[in-house]
Amino acid sequence: MVLSLGNLHPAKGSKHKKKRVGRGPGSGNGKTAGRGNKGQKSRSGYSRRLGFEGGQMPLQRRLPKRGFTNPFKKKWIEITLEKINASFDAGENVTPEILHEKGLIKKSKYDLVVLGNGEITKPLSISAHRFTKSAREKIEKAGGKAIIITRQKAEEAQ
Repeated sequence: MVLSLGNLHPAKGSKHKKKRVGRGPGSGNGKTAGRGNKGQKSRSGYSRRLGFEGGQMPLQRRLPKRGFTNPFKKKWIEITLEKINASFDAGENVTPEILHEKGLIKKSKYDLVVLGNGEITKPLSISAHRFTKSAREKIEKAGGKAIIITRQKAEEAQ
């Protein structure tokens, strides 16, 4: 038998009829419709709060609080020289905006840092908020420039 759209069917035993509750005693789920007798959970409109443990102190309240989240932590978007080298031709200017247009970085509120992973063979003018020491050395060795973008310049451009 050749398999085609006309003779496709689900595997045997994989499809079940929906259980219809509250349809008389013969159905096995009549009268209380499988909800038991009385109580909050038997009522219509009942929905348990996330993490609710029936009045017992919930786990998230039993555990001790530890540490904190630093709201002033500096976050960076990282890109390697290897990716930059593969995506640009010699003599091009590389900025965070161009990297975003090419899909190499996700544009966000964080600053860009160029990492020294990989080799760079072309002279490129790369603008970023920070360079690692090895990245700066490799860029300058290839005849390019590593230009640091300061926060003030970025705000003036907008």
